[in-house]
Amino acid sequence: MSGSHGLERARRLLTLPDSWLEAKAGGYALRTGRDRRARIMLTLDEASFRALTVTPGLRTRPGGGWTARRAPDALPSGPPAGRPGVTEGVRTVMLPDGQSVERVANVSASPVVWLAARIGANGRPGLTRAEVAAAGQLALDAETLMQGSAVTLRWDALPRTGRAGGRNGGLPVAGHDRALDAAGRVQAALAACGPARAVVERVCLHGLSLQMTEQALGLRRRTARAILQTGLAALARHYRLG
Repeated sequence: MSGSHGLERARRLLTLPDSWLEAKAGGYALRTGRDRRARIMLTLDEASFRALTVTPGLRTRPGGGWTARRAPDALPSGPPAGRPGVTEGVRTVMLPDGQSVERVANVSASPVVWLAARIGANGRPGLTRAEVAAAGQLALDAETLMQGSAVTLRWDALPRTGRAGGRNGGLPVAGHDRALDAAGRVQAALAACGPARAVVERVCLHGLSLQMTEQALGLRRRTARAILQTGLAALARHYRLG
């Protein structure tokens, strides 16, 4: 038998215990028993046999013939080797023209991702797309700032003039200007969060969990979530997302 239908049937049969292939005159016989007394279920041509050597793969069978190559036992699920803490997914970001788009990104569980995925009693997610995009935009501005100057996580700490008397202090002018612009954007965005600024900064820029944020700021338990939602709503308005 040849053709895609016969090939797929052969692959299914080879997953059964004791299934094996035997070379016969004019083709290959597929049996589903321990020995040659088992009935031949299919007879395959050379092209189908070669396809089976690729998927599922074949190995030599003791006593003659071939069986399907067994896949190794599944390993415990986890992040790919060499990429701990990485979960590939999609993040909503804001473009310079104000439009929001979805980009492939690391979406390892964070308070923002967690809230966006939770559905409340009103049937709505914990965060809107605009609020998630606002958190992403703030993080992108902070990344630009950190790439342009070796400053700490004080977003107003970037010097305005260089130590050597020059405007950029030895840094390329373009990179220095981008960092200055990013510093101003981060400062304005955090200021727009109002009383929620400290929570937004620690969650979105420092990467703290809601519980750790409550501990760091001395907040009552289970209050950081509501404060974060309020701050991200204000941040979305600041970025004119909605």
